[in-house]
Amino acid sequence: MRSFFYHLRAPTALTLLGLAACTPLADVAPGLEATRPVAQSPAPAAIAATGFPETFESGSKTSYAVADVTLGSGSWKLDNALIGTSTSDAKTGTKSVRVTASGIVTMNFNTTTGASTVAVQHAVYGADAAASWQLWQSVNNGSSWTQVGSTVTSSSTALQTSTFTVNVSGAIRFQIRKVSGTGRLNFDNFAVEQFSTTTGGGTTGGGTTGGGTVGGPATRDDNMGMGNPSGAVANTASPDNYLMNKTMYALSYNRSKATPNWVSWHLSTAWKGGAARSSSFLTDQTLPSGWYRVSTNDYTNSGFDRGHMCPSDDRDYSSAENQVTFTMTNIIPQAPANNQGPWAQLETYCRTLASAGNELYIISGPGGSGGAGTNGSKTVLTNGVAVPNYTWKVAVVLPIGTGDAARVTSATRVIAIRIPNNQTVQSTSWGQYRVSVDQIESLTGYNLLSAVTASVQDVVESRIDAGPTQ
Repeated sequence: MRSFFYHLRAPTALTLLGLAACTPLADVAPGLEATRPVAQSPAPAAIAATGFPETFESGSKTSYAVADVTLGSGSWKLDNALIGTSTSDAKTGTKSVRVTASGIVTMNFNTTTGASTVAVQHAVYGADAAASWQLWQSVNNGSSWTQVGSTVTSSSTALQTSTFTVNVSGAIRFQIRKVSGTGRLNFDNFAVEQFSTTTGGGTTGGGTTGGGTVGGPATRDDNMGMGNPSGAVANTASPDNYLMNKTMYALSYNRSKATPNWVSWHLSTAWKGGAARSSSFLTDQTLPSGWYRVSTNDYTNSGFDRGHMCPSDDRDYSSAENQVTFTMTNIIPQAPANNQGPWAQLETYCRTLASAGNELYIISGPGGSGGAGTNGSKTVLTNGVAVPNYTWKVAVVLPIGTGDAARVTSATRVIAIRIPNNQTVQSTSWGQYRVSVDQIESLTGYNLLSAVTASVQDVVESRIDAGPTQ
């Protein structure tokens, strides 16, 4: 839907919009642009290099003194760097690298399949000041090094992702150098993708669609591969549209409501495993200092489920990854009949599609104000946790491939639903709640598929899915 965004209010404004067939209670997220963003051309993607992403979970080093440490991907040299495990270390699991002074973190080994891109998550440690760092590469076993891309300045306490284009075939290794600033830095989830066979929109050994490549094994791709729906930023000056880019999913957090505005994630069999479901919900310790951190107790005896946006079963590759989905910033108050009924049915169907050779980009969130759980209607829970009037979800379904946003065409299946957040929906199939993406955008004010070409958006966002439901 293109014309809608020409009359949105300025960032931080809230607007109530109506939809003829739906309850007229909806929130327009702050931080929206006045026009539809121009579609971005995704960098060529490839298969993850063996041993990557490096999560730093398997190593141990408690001193800044230079030493080698054996990690899941191989041996790394940590100079003025250690493996951090404190509550002040920004991390997705239990560990990340912490670098001080002019610290250097170096691979002591090569990845022999080259590299198309490298993605690194980074943040400042604790309350430290901002600091800058660089990525370097060596193609001669570490004899000499060259910088990759530009210098990056880390200023957020929440992990951010920086991606570097490499496009080097053959043996290569990498190094992180802290180059300026007094603050200590954390690094986590160092991802290397093999040198891509895709060049200039073409392919070797596969078909092409809209500039991307179809085929190959399932991979883990950018959780915001379809765009940033509300223009969220990781800045405390935007507390009701605060970007939190976690490894398992990305979200826009609303401090005033103590819930996410939206959560976005990628689903393929590369995220799937056999880990057991976690049994504990966690407060989000990565929220800025001074912000209230919702706990599981805020939901106790409320009559509402602790409703996952990114589902637990979409992230069961390991126990640590599954646990991240139980962070309270991924949770909303959801009527049990909604959460355990049609909402759960669609979650299962999406995993069925992934198992059938597809990958999905899924965005979901709460909308409106006031829902009805087992204890009746409420607008807020303890400590001001907002209860939504409905839940919505959009899923883009693509065959496994690369260059995903560029592969979305007018024929791509896009599923969109809007389900009332009450106890009347238990026995109804999720298919009965299908709407168009345009309708959800009108309700929420978001631009849900902003990375897709505008002309393609116009087609797929106006259509209501009529495909199978199981």
